[in-house]
Amino acid sequence: MAKYKYTTVEEMPPLAFSLESTRKIPTGSWRHVRPVYKNKTSPCEVGCPAGEKIPEYFELLRQKRYEEAWYKILEDNPLPGVTGRVCYHPCEGQCNRKPYDEGVAIHNIERFVADQNLRNKKLPRVSESPKSEKVAIIGSGPAGLSCAYQLARKGYHAVIYEADHEPGGMLRYGIPDYRLPKKILDKEIADIESTGVEIRPDSRIGGSVAWSELEKYDAVFVAVGAMRSRKMDVPGEDMKGVFTGVDFLWEINNGDVPKIGRNVLVVGGGNTAIDAARTAVRLGKKATILYRRTRTEMPAVPEEIEEAEKEGVRFEFLVAPVKVTGSKGKVSRIELMRMKLGEPDASGRRKPVPVKGSNFQVAADTIISAIGEEPDLSFLPYSFLKKGVRLFVDDDYSTGVPGIFAGGDAATNPNGTVVNAIRAGKEAATSIDEFLGWRTKSNGTPHEVVRPEDVNTFYFPHESRVKVPRIPVAKSKTGFHEVNKTLSEAQALDEADRCFTCGTCLHCDVCMTFCPDVAISKDESGEYVIDYDHCKGCGICVNECPREAMELVPEGSREEVEEAQQV
Repeated sequence: MAKYKYTTVEEMPPLAFSLESTRKIPTGSWRHVRPVYKNKTSPCEVGCPAGEKIPEYFELLRQKRYEEAWYKILEDNPLPGVTGRVCYHPCEGQCNRKPYDEGVAIHNIERFVADQNLRNKKLPRVSESPKSEKVAIIGSGPAGLSCAYQLARKGYHAVIYEADHEPGGMLRYGIPDYRLPKKILDKEIADIESTGVEIRPDSRIGGSVAWSELEKYDAVFVAVGAMRSRKMDVPGEDMKGVFTGVDFLWEINNGDVPKIGRNVLVVGGGNTAIDAARTAVRLGKKATILYRRTRTEMPAVPEEIEEAEKEGVRFEFLVAPVKVTGSKGKVSRIELMRMKLGEPDASGRRKPVPVKGSNFQVAADTIISAIGEEPDLSFLPYSFLKKGVRLFVDDDYSTGVPGIFAGGDAATNPNGTVVNAIRAGKEAATSIDEFLGWRTKSNGTPHEVVRPEDVNTFYFPHESRVKVPRIPVAKSKTGFHEVNKTLSEAQALDEADRCFTCGTCLHCDVCMTFCPDVAISKDESGEYVIDYDHCKGCGICVNECPREAMELVPEGSREEVEEAQQV
């Protein structure tokens, strides 16, 4: 290509320029599409059964507005200190950062926010005017507490009937202190009571309280949970030295120390089995978990399995109990059969199939059966409501008897986790509200969910997930001190910064910086404004947006554009 050298101004060719602003020329008329700001839904929010608004409370956290972040969580979940410790965090499995490097430690940040407000007492914050209707809740586990809390926020008088001396259900009696300290549970239950919820302990329906007493209420929510262990259904399981997982943990959480032998075998692969084995270790025993499938199929939280391994719990996979043997009514051995995996069953996991002729015996002086739990519904006058061992409920948690609702592990839509029980209570409260005639349920318009490929990862350097602080294994094995610690403020803020904040505009100014027509500016409130008289619809702003919070829409009327932005 030829190179030109000019020695004087006169030799230079004419150049076009203007002494006035280019805004006088409405170049936006060239456009056939226009950019709009449109917040979308983050996959973590979809993945959270309780529906927590994760990007919103993360942004409040980044601004160190910890109390406001706490209240944002409380809109959907009244037990963030609990779930921040024991939730199986399905939100993290949906995190768009996971395929990029490592998912954000969402539940650890939730715990940090809750712990920043341990001294904060939640004042009654009823969002609506008080109502005359009263609702009875049977059971003070996570489903019952959640339902009562949400009803109180709607203005109802919610009364919880609890059969035991203290509220909390399996949160109190089924989860050991090393995972969930009782002071955390007590604090959050007190917060729920501060909203006007009334809890009546030592009030067993069908026992000290007749079912007929509930007839004075306008609605009833059955949330008794599943607190009765299923039997192994093998000969000899009634021998001395054989415990159920629920009963074993119940005694421990009541301050009693059951008499168990040195060699403890735990049958099962869920969280109850893991808790029982880790508790046995803390009592100075050797613990082995016997599971009929492989580690891959274990329903327990993976992190809890890893913690058990660190503390010395052994695992024997692909074995199932056949019978328990002993002498003078005391267990001494268990006969097992080896298994192999067949085709997937109704749970989606490969079905364990017995291997003929593979029976063998193992010495044991204590056996703990933790193969699952079921509810005790003997107090109900409506036996026809049962489907198997649980209550049949529709999608709105109604039972078929007007005014009777049910949810959590007592109903046919459980999966045995705390956060799903919280969701059941929350959604049942909405259904009860609708049943009582105060609100018509609206499905609304679901927002588009941001996919991993939608995120502009150019703006996010690779960073490792925070390492959660933990007490030394030597200490954790010898007592019931809480094993995992709360993140420091610096750790929580750094981890929150790893979040892509998918679909939510954070006013990062990337769109404004890259606009070639200088058509994007900010108004007095700091919100972005697009000058459509000069925006040519090139889409650079949309393409560069790090978080998929913008999109191009076909050129149309102003009303159509405004409608697109509001969705």
